[in-house]
This record gives sequence, structure tokens and C-alpha cells, in this order.
Amino acid sequence: MTPPPPEPDPTDAVAGEEEVLESWNEIPHTQEIDFVTLGMFIIDEIHHPPSLSLPPSLNIPGGAGTYSLLGARLFSPPPLLSSTTSMIIDCGSDFPPSLSAHLSSWQTSAVFRHNADRLTTKGYNGYSNPLDPSHRSFRYLTPKRRLTTDDLASLSPVLLTTKSLHLICSPLRCQELVTTFLSARKRYYNHQRPSEEHTRPVIIWEPVPDLCTPEELLNCTNTLPMVDVCSPNHAELAGFLGGTGVLEDGGVDALAVEKGCEQLLASMPLQSYTLVVRAGEKGAYIARNGGRKRTMKKVVGHRGGLTKETDMEELFRGLVMGVGEEEGVVAREEIEVDEGVERWLPAYWTGEEGREKVKDATGGGNTFLGGLGVALARGKGIEEAVGWGAVAASFAIEQVGMPELKGEGEEERWNGERVGDRLKSFMERVGLGEGEGK
Repeated sequence: MTPPPPEPDPTDAVAGEEEVLESWNEIPHTQEIDFVTLGMFIIDEIHHPPSLSLPPSLNIPGGAGTYSLLGARLFSPPPLLSSTTSMIIDCGSDFPPSLSAHLSSWQTSAVFRHNADRLTTKGYNGYSNPLDPSHRSFRYLTPKRRLTTDDLASLSPVLLTTKSLHLICSPLRCQELVTTFLSARKRYYNHQRPSEEHTRPVIIWEPVPDLCTPEELLNCTNTLPMVDVCSPNHAELAGFLGGTGVLEDGGVDALAVEKGCEQLLASMPLQSYTLVVRAGEKGAYIARNGGRKRTMKKVVGHRGGLTKETDMEELFRGLVMGVGEEEGVVAREEIEVDEGVERWLPAYWTGEEGREKVKDATGGGNTFLGGLGVALARGKGIEEAVGWGAVAASFAIEQVGMPELKGEGEEERWNGERVGDRLKSFMERVGLGEGEGK
């Protein structure tokens, strides 16, 4: 039995009023959840690069949350896996019924929260930077509604059990969300599932572009130990370090990416965390510093005098000798060193073929992280997970808006192709073996 929604905060008049006006669909408490994003749903207005000479695209389902949900959903066909992916979709009085039908066709566990007293969040997307044609500028056209841990706990508490969590926010807000989420998750298991064991979810943090600045660098480094994967794009990483991440010809500065990762990883050498830098057509750079895993080795002592070969720890064997044992046993701590990872993986679409296939890069990075997140939730290693992300992004950027879904189950096709087939082809190309996407 799931707990009722919490009482509204009496000091927050807006929250109290909205609580009366809102309605939503709740997820069954038995539902297994692999991926949840706290990114928002936004109706996009896309103004394409001038070089394309295209009119604006309006009423496009978008937002970081929607695209990251897409990335996870691509590898989660119904009837069993699609419902393991979720987000909260805030629907205002102007929410088009066609979008509701479109998103519902994905058969995810997305929660639709309806509020007739506000407008749906809408955003402007434009590409007009001559130094970096792939750079997307963004601004809100209607008031936004950010999501919090309380939204998950009050709407569908089972979302707190997710195996992976995607966040897109500033460093300080990431720290707050991680802290409140883990606390709420612990309370949920203690009160609702006391007999079940639970582990920490995989947390993927996508820094919000506006606050990737040198002034936020210290906050960024303080946030890294709280997450499992930090994934800025090349320009955002450079922004923390006072650079641009872009070469004079507009291409990605790969050397700046590698040096930037080295600098961030060196800021906390005793911590183990992963950076995945998304770099458009260049692909993604994986940088994980070497962690240290401690193990215990039992050393059996022997009786007799000291020799040159005597292990001095044996002198303490009597302190740990078991009853009836003839020999002393000392627990010696050993350290196993993880050498870490430093590797570029290409984008799925590259070169001339990529220039023909890629129609709009909006949401590609968010979709990448949805694929990466659900891969980690299902036990894949970081390099294979980045492969999932690359394949997920490839579907998102082949058109304006969302890829076309047809068929069901094993016959499911996105843009006319099975996701598993594309994943297998990509994994073989980059030398990571076969992938099936499940």
C-alpha cells in the first residue's frame, strides 16, 4: 500500500492551491523501475540553423526529461521493459491531446500531472552561433515548473525505487536533489518494504549549461563525489574551466576535453567517479579515475623463533587465534587498484553519412544519457553504456522532434529500424562485441 500524498506546505500558497487543482495517474506499487528522470517536459518551438532555410517547427514534444525518457525507452520494448522507464509530465490547460496520445503510445510508466490553472511549459530553441553551429540557445516562453524529490514521493512513491536517476541542474541543486532523494528512498523502503534489501541507484548528473562557469567550478568538484556519472558536453566542460571547448574552425577541441577531464579527476584523487563528455559528431570521451578497492587477506602464522623470512604480523597471531586453532590468523588489508578509463567512442552518425542523416540535434545529448542510464541500471559497464547512449542519440537526431515508432515487442521499429540491430552494428564497429539492448 502506497502512502497518501503529503499535506501541502502552509507557507507555500501556490503549492497549496495547485494541490487542489491537480490530478494524475499513479503507478502500481509493484512496478519495477529501471530509469527515472527529473528533467522537465517542454513543448518546443525550434528555430533551425539559417543554413537549412527551414521554417520554425512548433508544438514539438521536448525537454530534457522527455528526450532522456526516449533514450531509456528505445531499449525497453513492451510489454515488460517499457513500463520500467518513467518521468513526470506536467500538462497545463493548453496541453494538446495529440501529444498525450503520442507519449502514451510509448507505454512507459510516465506520470501525467494535469493542472488546468497553468500553461504547459514551452521553450524556444535556436541555432545562431557562427562560431559553433551546433550550439543550441534556449529560453522559456512560459513559466517553468521544476521537479523535486517531493514530486516523486507524492505522485508515485514507487519511483523512489528506481535503479537509475537522471538529473539536469546546477551543481548546488544536484547536491540538494541527491540528498533529498536518497533520504526519501530510505524512508520508503523502511516504511513500505522493510523486508527488502536495496542499494544506491546509479545517479547521472547533466550540468545545466547556464551555470557551467568558472565561478561554479568549486561547487562542481564538490558535487562529483555525490554522483556516479557527470556528463557535460564539450562546451559545458570548458565553461567550468574558463574556455570554449571549440576550435577556430568550429570543431570540437578534443585536447581541451581530455585536459579538462584530467583536471577535474585530479581534484579528488581518492574518489572514484566517471566523466562522460558528449561532443557531438566527435562522439563521447569517457574518463574514470582509478578507484581503490580494499580487500582482507588472512595470513596464517606458525610457531617458532624469528627468521629473516618471518612476517612480523605473525607476532600478533595470538590476539586473533580462534578457539581450538593451532595457528594464528591475521587479517591483512590489501588494495586492488582500478586503472580507470580514458577513451573516445565515436558518434553513431559521422562523416558524410552523418551530415545526410542528422536533421536536428535538439535533444540528442539528453537521449544519449537516457540510453546510458538504463544500460547502467541493467548492469552494463560504462563503455558499453556509452555505446547504448550513442545509438539512442542517433535515433533522436534523424528528424525534428521524436522518432517514429511502429510495431510492438520484437517487431518494434523506430524510424523503420530495430534498436537492437543498430546497437549490434555499432558495438562491432567500436570493438565492444555484440549488443542486444536488453
